[in-house]
Amino acid sequence: MSAVLNREQPFVGQPECSAALRTAVAARTRAELLPQVVSIDVDGTYPGDFLRRLGIERLYGAAVSAERGGLGLGLHGLIEGMSEVSRVCGATGFMVWCQSALVWYLENTPNAALRERLQRRVIEGAELGGTGLSNLMKSVADIEELKLRAQRVEGGYCVNGVLPWVSNLGDGHWFAAGCRMDDGGRVLPLFRCGEGGVQIRTGGHFVALEGTGTFACHFKDVFVSDADVLAHPGQFDAFIACIKPGFIMMQTGIALGLIEDCIAIIRQSGLTHAHVNQYLDVQADELQAQYDAARSTTLDLARRISEGRPFSRKEVLSCRVLGSELSLKASMAAMLHTGAKGYLTRNPAQRRVREAIFVAIVTPAIKHLRKELAALEASAVH
Repeated sequence: MSAVLNREQPFVGQPECSAALRTAVAARTRAELLPQVVSIDVDGTYPGDFLRRLGIERLYGAAVSAERGGLGLGLHGLIEGMSEVSRVCGATGFMVWCQSALVWYLENTPNAALRERLQRRVIEGAELGGTGLSNLMKSVADIEELKLRAQRVEGGYCVNGVLPWVSNLGDGHWFAAGCRMDDGGRVLPLFRCGEGGVQIRTGGHFVALEGTGTFACHFKDVFVSDADVLAHPGQFDAFIACIKPGFIMMQTGIALGLIEDCIAIIRQSGLTHAHVNQYLDVQADELQAQYDAARSTTLDLARRISEGRPFSRKEVLSCRVLGSELSLKASMAAMLHTGAKGYLTRNPAQRRVREAIFVAIVTPAIKHLRKELAALEASAVH
């Protein structure tokens, strides 16, 4: 099937359609993103044009129905497409997750008017944005308190506070953020950078993922209209329960692509250094078998979630942990197989190590996931 997709015949969720999306994304990624990878990683270049053009493939809406401008492929189709971007650049794969998560929020919000107004434009890449829910997800898990405070005012909410490290942002970009009310309730508005007093500021330089449009967001008496609220206090708990499995599972696309490239790096190194690399503990065939098993488990779980079949919170959390652990293992192995060449700025091995660490610490981090798993086990015992 051609990598050029027929826009007159949207995907309908069949396996061959998922393969066509993956092929199309891979072709665009290698042609347009690959030449920018070092600049993104070293210079902090934000690949905004690529992210917008990626909307042509409708990857961001892979899990959304064709009637709403998506592809109807389910979460598993989205994960497969995202993995193709991450095979080339984990930072950009992360931004694809940010954009796709924003689509996911709009897909599941009870605010139908907001969805109708914005979702299709985000799917098409005409509007870009981030997730902004790291603080909220950690708050739900009793790791930290919500950093933003909202007061109910006529027609909406007044928001104050500072939210650090929200990614895939720029002037005019959208993002969500959880806010606490004085009465203990929580609300989830959608904000736009530069509007209503929302300011984004650089919070420092990172050793990895510098080109991800990551900023601190400052709110000073920011008014957000009811029209831009994803979930009001009475809707909040149900909304978070609805989006959380997809929020977590989408991130596995970053891990799968990264692991796949690490295996390729190891095999490439073996063409010239197998005589000495054979003495390293982790080899390509072992990693390949573990990757294949993890990929099968991940896509099966994502498919069940999309199709409304039974799944458990433990499965979702464990799958995400597996992606982090295997990313760390594969990237370190790739670095060891590459040797001293891996320290060169343009060599992908050292970048993959830094990206894998990010996979393990981005919300929900390994420690966050294990905390939730421990709570599930404790509740089962009692």
